Amino acid sequence: STIEFTGALHATIVKQVRLKNPNNNTLAYNAILAGRDADDFSLPKGNTVTIPPGRQGFVNVEFTIRFLHPAEAVLLLISNKVDGVDGATMTFSLKSEVKNIEPLGSMKCRSPCYKL
Repeated sequence: STIEFTGALHATIVKQVRLKNPNNNTLAYNAILAGRDADDFSLPKGNTVTIPPGRQGFVNVEFTIRFLHPAEAVLLLISNKVDGVDGATMTFSLKSEVKNIEPLGSMKCRSPCYKL
């Protein structure tokens, strides 16, 4: 599935991936960011998540829109063995889109348009 980061240029967007554990055993995952623009994405709450039986866990992904071109990366969630149980490896496509551009500031200046 795809997680979209849309907003204004220079905006910081945080998305949360919810992981459910319907099993009777604890699951643990390592999160890895890979791809062309992976350096522009971050995992502010760390790259590991442990999910107790019958509960849910969350992975936060943060992105600051720095350029007009779309950014792309992949979020890999790789299971660690806990209690002898492996979870499924999951992948998510991360994409960004600039929806609007807001100026950071403005300034007034006067100069001649043409000078001989």
